[in-house]
Amino acid sequence: MWQAEEVINARQAAFETLYKICYDHAYSNIAVDHALSGLKEGKAFAARLVYGVLERQITLDFLINQYCSKPKPKLRIILRMGTYQLYFMNKVSSAAAVDESVKLAKANGLTYYSSFINAVLHKIDANRIDLECLSDLSVRYSVPQNLINMWIKAYGKDKVLHFLPALNGRPPVFAVANANLTDAETLCGILNKEGADCSVFNGLVKINASADLTALTAFENGLFHIQDISCVTALIALDIHDGDTVFDFCAAPGGKSFTASYLCGKNGTVYSFDLHESRVRLIQNSAERLSLKNVKARVNDASLFCAGLGTADKIICDVPCSGFGIIRRKPEIRYKDLDSVKGLAEIQFNILSTSSKYLKPKGRLLYSTCTLNKKENENVVTKFLQCNPEFSLLEMKTIFPGENEGDGFFYSIIERN
Repeated sequence: MWQAEEVINARQAAFETLYKICYDHAYSNIAVDHALSGLKEGKAFAARLVYGVLERQITLDFLINQYCSKPKPKLRIILRMGTYQLYFMNKVSSAAAVDESVKLAKANGLTYYSSFINAVLHKIDANRIDLECLSDLSVRYSVPQNLINMWIKAYGKDKVLHFLPALNGRPPVFAVANANLTDAETLCGILNKEGADCSVFNGLVKINASADLTALTAFENGLFHIQDISCVTALIALDIHDGDTVFDFCAAPGGKSFTASYLCGKNGTVYSFDLHESRVRLIQNSAERLSLKNVKARVNDASLFCAGLGTADKIICDVPCSGFGIIRRKPEIRYKDLDSVKGLAEIQFNILSTSSKYLKPKGRLLYSTCTLNKKENENVVTKFLQCNPEFSLLEMKTIFPGENEGDGFFYSIIERN
C-alpha cells in the first residue's frame, strides 16, 4: 500500500496540476515537472495519478456519467481522480480512494459536495464494469472516436486494434550512450548502480523506473542523452558516415543532433538549427554537457532559404507535427481537435522543400514526424517528390506505438539524384 503521509500532498498536487492541464491548457510534462519539484515525498504517486487520469479521461467520464451528469470542473477532476484510483491503482484500497477524494473536496472548497462524491464513488466501486469487454473502442482505450476513425481509414482496423493498447501506461525511457565516453553495456551498469532500473535493448539503455534522470551523476558527467528508440532507428536509416556534414533543422532539444554527432565522428560536423534563441541555448548547453565539440547550434528559420549556410551530406528534417505518435508520453494530445492540425501539412511541406535545397548531390535527407497522420506524413513526401523530380525515395516507414517498445514515428529517406 502507498504510505498515507506520502500521498496527501501528492493528491493535492495532482489535483492542482490536472486543473491547470484540463482548464488552463498547460502542457502535461511541464505542469507535472513543476508540481513534482514542490513535493518531498509521493512524487511517483502524483505523477502516475496525473498521467493516468489524463490518458483515461474518456473511460473515467463514461464511468462517472452513469451516476452524475455535467459536474463542475473541480468536482469532475476529483471524481476522475477517485475513479482512476478505484479502477487502475491496485495499491490504493477502495476505502482510501473514496475517503481521500472526500477530504480533497473539503480542502478545496467543495465541502457541499462531499456526501455526493462519497455516494458516486461508492456506486462506481460497487458496480464495476469489465473494461476489456467493452465493444466501444473509444471508451475502452480512452481515445476520441474521430481519431480512431482517422487511423482505421489510414491503416486498417487490425493494425489500429494492435496498437491502441500501447497508448496507455507510462512508456520506457531510452538513453543513448555518449559514444565518445562509454557504451551501452557500461552505461547500463553505471545507471543500475545509481538506482535506475535499466537494461540494454537494441544498442540503447532502456530505463524502466520513473526517476529524475537529470539528478544522476552519469547525466551530469555527460554519459548519455535521452531519445526514443523509434527516432534512433530513423537516424540509423539515414546512413550518416564518418566525416559527414549534417544539417539538423527544427533541432531542439537536440537529441537527434547528438546522436548524429556520434555517427559522423570527430571528423564530421552537425549544424543544429532552431528558430528560437532560447531553444538554441538549450542545445548548446546539452552539447557542452556531452562534450560534443562537433555540434554547432545556430538560430535559423527552417522555412526560409539561406544560401550562406552552405550544403550538407545529410539533412535531418524532423518537422513540427500533431504528435499523435507520442500520446503515451503526452496523453492530452489525444484530445486535440483534428481541425486544429489541418494547417500543419503546408508548413511541413515548406520546411521540407526549403531544407532539401541544402542537400549535396547523392546526399540524403530524413523527413520525419512523431505523428500518425498520413496527411502530415506520406502525403507531404509524395507531394514533394512530385514537385521535385531530382529527388528519389529510398525508404518510407511508419513505426506504430509499442513496436520495438518505441513511440509512434514516421520517417522517409530521400536522396538527391
